[in-house]
Amino acid sequence: MEVPREQYAATVLVDGCDEDARLLATLRARTATTFHDELEAQQEGLRAILPPVDSDESPAWAYYPWRRAAVRVLGPTEFQLLRLDRNRNKITRAEQQRLTELAVGIVGLSVGHAVALALALEGTCGAIRLADFDAVELSNLNRVPASVLDLGVNKAIVAARRIAEIDPYLALSVQPNGVDADTIDEFLLGLDLVIEECDSLDMKVAVRVGARARRIPVLMHTSDRGLVDVERFDLEPDRPLFHGLLGDVDVESLAGLSARGKVAPALRILGAADISSRMAASLVELGTTVSTWPQLGGDVLLGGAALAAAVRRFGLGQSLPSGRVRIDLDERLDALRAPMVGRDLGCGEATPAAGPPDDAIGAMVHAVSRAPSGGNAQPWAVHADDGGLRLYLDPGRTTTMDVQLRASYVALGAALFNARVAAAAHGKLGPVELFGGGDGPTLVATMTFGDGSDDRLARRYEGMLRRTTNRHVGVPAPIAPETELALAGAARAEGARLSMVTDLRDIVAAAEVFADSERVRLLDPRLHREMFGELRWPEDPLDTGIDIRSLELDDAELSTIGIVSRPDVMTHLAEWDLGGALGAVTRDRVVSSSALAAVVVSGCEPRDFVCGGSAVESVWISAEDHGLAVQPIAPVFLYGVDGADLDELAPAYAGQLSEGRRVLRELFGMTSGEVFALIVRLSHAPRATVRSRRRPSVLGPATGRTKG
Repeated sequence: MEVPREQYAATVLVDGCDEDARLLATLRARTATTFHDELEAQQEGLRAILPPVDSDESPAWAYYPWRRAAVRVLGPTEFQLLRLDRNRNKITRAEQQRLTELAVGIVGLSVGHAVALALALEGTCGAIRLADFDAVELSNLNRVPASVLDLGVNKAIVAARRIAEIDPYLALSVQPNGVDADTIDEFLLGLDLVIEECDSLDMKVAVRVGARARRIPVLMHTSDRGLVDVERFDLEPDRPLFHGLLGDVDVESLAGLSARGKVAPALRILGAADISSRMAASLVELGTTVSTWPQLGGDVLLGGAALAAAVRRFGLGQSLPSGRVRIDLDERLDALRAPMVGRDLGCGEATPAAGPPDDAIGAMVHAVSRAPSGGNAQPWAVHADDGGLRLYLDPGRTTTMDVQLRASYVALGAALFNARVAAAAHGKLGPVELFGGGDGPTLVATMTFGDGSDDRLARRYEGMLRRTTNRHVGVPAPIAPETELALAGAARAEGARLSMVTDLRDIVAAAEVFADSERVRLLDPRLHREMFGELRWPEDPLDTGIDIRSLELDDAELSTIGIVSRPDVMTHLAEWDLGGALGAVTRDRVVSSSALAAVVVSGCEPRDFVCGGSAVESVWISAEDHGLAVQPIAPVFLYGVDGADLDELAPAYAGQLSEGRRVLRELFGMTSGEVFALIVRLSHAPRATVRSRRRPSVLGPATGRTKG
C-alpha cells in the first residue's frame, strides 16, 4: 500500500524557491499552523564549530503535517555539520560522509524502532526503509519509544515521524503492510543492509532467504541477554540461514504458529542454555500466566545502540564477521569492582643527589655522572685509574632521535667538560686526546692526569654540581647584555658559537616549530614509544630516564599523561591528521622564555659534536651562574643534517621536519656547514622541583672501570 509521504516525512521549503514560497504563504494563512524559528541560534552554533566552516547555504522551513507545525532549519549540509558535530571524532567528518551512502532496511518496528532511532541520531546511514504491518498498542509502550498520542498509528509511520523530526533531510520510506512473499523484493531493492526484528518466524526466514539471494547482510538483536547476530551473506552467499541452527526448514511450516508453538524453533535459534534464567522461567509459563515473550525497554534500547555500532562498522568497512555475541548488562553489572587507584603524579619528596667523593679520581668520575644527556640516557662508560680517565661511548643507550649517535657524542662532550672541571678543581688537570688510542671506536676521550689547574674551569666546579634542567614556565624578562656576552664567551672557549634569539616574534615562531615537532614525536609510533620509555615515576627503581616530577606539569597537564601515553589514541590522531594541541606544553614553555640559545659547531664529525657538548655544558653552567633557568629543547630533527636523516627519523613527517629545520636555521642565522649541538631555552623561573636520578659511578676494583 502506497502511503503519502506527508504522513511520515517533512516537507522542506527552501528559501529562494518561488514554488516553496507560495506553499509557505499558504501555510502561514492557516491559523492552525505553528511556526518555530530558532534559525539565529542554529547559525550561532554553526559559527562556533571548530575548525570554522565556510558555507552560505540557503536555510529552509521543515513542515510537519501531523503536527501542523513548521520549523526553521539550516540548509542540508549546514544542518548535518551542526547536528552531527558532537559525533566527532567518534565518527570523523570523512566517515560521516561515507556513511551517508548507506541504505538500511528495518523489518519489525518494536526493537527496530530503537535501532532506527539510534541510526538517525548518529547519522549512521543516508536512507532508512521501515516495514511493519502492526499499529502501536498500549502494551507496546514498555519498550517502543512512542507515546500515547501514537496509539493506533502504524509502527513504521510512528518511527518514520520521529526520525523526520530529528532530521528532515534524511531519506525515509515506509511499508505499512510489513513484508511478505509478494513485497519482499520491493523492500530489499537498493538496500545495503537489512535489520530483521520480526516477531513471526516465517518472516524471519523469508527475509533471510531474500537477502541471501541478493547478497545483502542481515543483522538481528534479541533483547534477552543482548544477543547481536550477524549474517554476512554479502561475503558468504552460501551461508546457511541462522548459521545453520534452525536446520532445513520450510517457511510455510512456520507461518501461523502460536506463541507456544514458536518456542521450540526459537530455542534452536537462541540456545536453551544461553537465554537468561528469567526468560527461561517465563517460557514455562507461556500461555498460562503470561501471554507472550517478555521484553524490557532498557534491553531494547541497548539493542538499538548495539546494532547502530554494527551498522557503523559495516558502513566503514571495519571488522564485522558473521557470528554472534551477547552484550549482557546483568552479567557486566555482576562484575562490578572497585577501580584501581592510579599513580600519584604529584610532587613527592625527592631523593637528595649524592655528593662527590673526597678523592680526586672519585670526584672526576662523579662529575661525569652529572652531565646532561638526551632522555637522561647517560650513554657513557668510564675507565679511571691513577694515570687518567677514559670516556667510552655506550652505543646501546641510543634512540631514534640520536641520529648517527650525534646526541650521544654531545652528551660525551658535556661529560668530558665536567671531568675537566673536577680535575682543575683538584689540581689534576692534564692533556685531553679525542678518539685516540687502540681501544676501538667507542673510546671518545682520554684525559691524562697531571698537576695542572685552570682557574676558569675550577670556578665552575660548584656550579657544575648544581646544574640541572628547569622546565618551569618562565617569566620572559630581558637578559642583560653582559650576560649574553658571558654566555657567548663560554661557548667560544670550547670551540663553538652561541646564537641567541631574543625577539618575542622570533621566539613565538620558534615555539610553533618546537610544538609541531612535539606533535610528530607523539604521533610517530617509534618516537612515541621511546619518548614514554624515558619517563620515570617516583616509585620506579631505575636511575636513568626523566623523573616525571621534573617536567613541572600543572594538574591539568598531568591529567593528560594517561591519554597522550596511549599508542592507540595517537594512532587515531595520526590517521585523522589532527593533534595540533599535542605541542601545547612545549609551546607555552618556549613562549615564556627570555631567550633561546643555540650552541652551533662547524662540521658534522663525531669530534665536532663532542666539542659542541663541552660548549653546551659550559654555557649551561654559566647561564645558571647568572640566575637563568635552562631547559634543553630538542626537536625531532635536531641531529638530522640532511633529507636522508629526516626520512629515517619519521618517514611520514619528513617534509614537515625539513621545513621546521629550515625555519630554525634561519632564525638562528646558521651558515652552510654549521650544525646544532643543542638548543636551550633561557628564562627567569622558580628553582627546579627535582633532578632526575643518575646511575651510580662505582670504580671497578681490578680494572678501574666505572659501572653504571
